[in-house]
Amino acid sequence: MQAMRKVQAGFTLIELLIVVAIIGILAAVAIPAYQDYTIKAKISEGPSLVGAVKTTVAAFYQSNGTFPTSNTTAGLAAATDIKGNHVKSITVGANGKITVAYTSGLTGLTKFDYSYQPVASAGSITWNCNADQLAPAKYQPKCN
Repeated sequence: MQAMRKVQAGFTLIELLIVVAIIGILAAVAIPAYQDYTIKAKISEGPSLVGAVKTTVAAFYQSNGTFPTSNTTAGLAAATDIKGNHVKSITVGANGKITVAYTSGLTGLTKFDYSYQPVASAGSITWNCNADQLAPAKYQPKCN
C-alpha cells in the first residue's frame, strides 16, 4: 500500500500574523485620516450657513452705505436661531463682522469660531477670514 500524504488545511501561524500586521498598519493610517475628514465635514456646515448672512450684510451695505452692527440691524433672525447640527450660532457684529460659533462636539477641537470681516472697496465687498487661535490650519474652511 502506498503511504497517504497529509494535505495541509488552513493557514500557518506566520501567514495569520502577516495578515494581522497588514491590517494593523492600514488601520494606523486610515483612522487619523478619517477623523480629520469628519472634523472637516462638520466645519463645512458653517460656510454653507453663512452664505445667506453674507448676502444680507452686503445688501444692507449697498442700501445704507454702512455695515450692520447686529443681526437685528441686518434684518436677520437672532444669532442662536441661525444654527445647524454643528454650528451653535451666527452673529453679525460691529462693522458687519460675521462670527460663526461651532458646538463643542468637534472632536479634537476644544473651541472653534470662524469670522468673516467685510471690506468695501470701489463698490464691491470682499471678505477677510479669521479662525480662532485654537484651530489648526488644516481644519479652517476656505474664505470665499
